[in-house]
Amino acid sequence: MKIRILSAIVLIAVFIPFLLMGGKAFATFLTLLAILALYELIHIRESKKEFPFLMKVFAYLMVIFFSMGNFDSMKFSYYVDYRVMAFIIFAFLAPMVFINNTKKYNLNDALFLIGSILFIGLSFNLLIITRNFDISYIIYLLLITTITDTFALFTGMLIGKHKLAEDISPKKTVEGLIGGVLMGVIVASAFYTTVINPATSLVLLIFVTAFLALVGQLGDLVFSSIKRYYGKKDFSNLIPGHGGILDRLDSLIFVTLAFILVLGMI
Repeated sequence: MKIRILSAIVLIAVFIPFLLMGGKAFATFLTLLAILALYELIHIRESKKEFPFLMKVFAYLMVIFFSMGNFDSMKFSYYVDYRVMAFIIFAFLAPMVFINNTKKYNLNDALFLIGSILFIGLSFNLLIITRNFDISYIIYLLLITTITDTFALFTGMLIGKHKLAEDISPKKTVEGLIGGVLMGVIVASAFYTTVINPATSLVLLIFVTAFLALVGQLGDLVFSSIKRYYGKKDFSNLIPGHGGILDRLDSLIFVTLAFILVLGMI
């Protein structure tokens, strides 16, 4: 527990200066995290089968491209550049013909890399654009995930009796989920009405915040399911006591993706 707490303090001390600086510094920092996140996905997949080296290199380059795309934008973009999408599809599917060896590289490998690039690249790019749009929104999302995760843990330890998804995450309980979401909604909603928009509808804000808190817990379970499938406890041991980047940012990634869906509501 001491190692876990010390690691958390170090993480906060590193993250806050970049968050406050914003701009290129924050974008570069988040892109580095995106590269590490992709590494963890590739690494856990390679516990069953390795990818060709050049395909991995190209995947990292594409994640950098996605993550840093429009990194200085001050507004959210609601469109997809189909030229980029077409390029990625061709770039990862065509090598199957040239490699001509399904044991080395096949359709499952190509689709895994395409999905991982889009998932990680777009998620971290949204985090960067959200920070550019307004630092308060990033804090709002961080409060949702941090408070919900923390109180879900403590509530589950104190009164948790009914398992939530035992095969995926044996320690998670229904009581923990309820306690975590409740506290996440209270704290994050209070911040939103105090700092971001005091005039917003409180009922609507509570509904949206509860939705995001639930999505965050869903993200935690989704990533836990991935680890269970590959027989791993953590995505990596990069952060002592916590695991890897994806072990720490799983909820935030899903909340950020969901936030873009409900931003116009509040």
